[in-house]
Amino acid sequence: MQEPVTPANNSPRTVGDVMTHTVISIGRAAPFKEIVRTMEQWKVSALPVVEGEGRVVGVVSEADLLPKEEFRDHTPSRIEQMRVLDALIKSGGVTADELMTAPAVTVHADASLAQAARTMAWYRIKRMPVVDALGRLEGVVSRSDLLKVFLREDDDIAEEVRRTVVGQLFASRRQEVRVEVSEGIVTLAGAIADTSLIPVAARLARAVEGVVDVDMRLRGDGSP
Repeated sequence: MQEPVTPANNSPRTVGDVMTHTVISIGRAAPFKEIVRTMEQWKVSALPVVEGEGRVVGVVSEADLLPKEEFRDHTPSRIEQMRVLDALIKSGGVTADELMTAPAVTVHADASLAQAARTMAWYRIKRMPVVDALGRLEGVVSRSDLLKVFLREDDDIAEEVRRTVVGQLFASRRQEVRVEVSEGIVTLAGAIADTSLIPVAARLARAVEGVVDVDMRLRGDGSP
């Protein structure tokens, strides 16, 4: 029986496989300048805000700090104030508690990379705290972490496509499907009995971690 694929011998599959475990965080009382210094020192664009035993209560990002400079020499009109009310309020913040975005958008270590990517895209964030079931900080995952999946070797991708796509859909002996992978682009070529399976094969191949694109060159074998 085929052994299950694990991150140890194949590509990363979950947030826990790619996240940064050493995380710099701050407390609610952290002052503005300390936040800026910490971001500069550690070269990060956002910091989790924690309390108690490390429970994440919010995140302070560069976007939360910029209103301080944006409104330094400019008082917006009443109409403008309605449009930028949240930023205007944050421009007067002096501690993490006053500046942070809360509740924090977080993710669990066992979430898939695709789930994390969708969450980041939806909320338009670059970094996301990884928390346990109690909301305690375990790590941080960034956009660059999620892109590590595309460093997967072509041979590994090809092996998984043969096993999970060709092996599942085209196991009949009279069907010969070739799998080639170059720079993450999967090509499926050959003759198959049921051409209605071509869209299914394409969808399954695209779902394989590390796949950049799929080139379908399958055709019917003329079977009745």
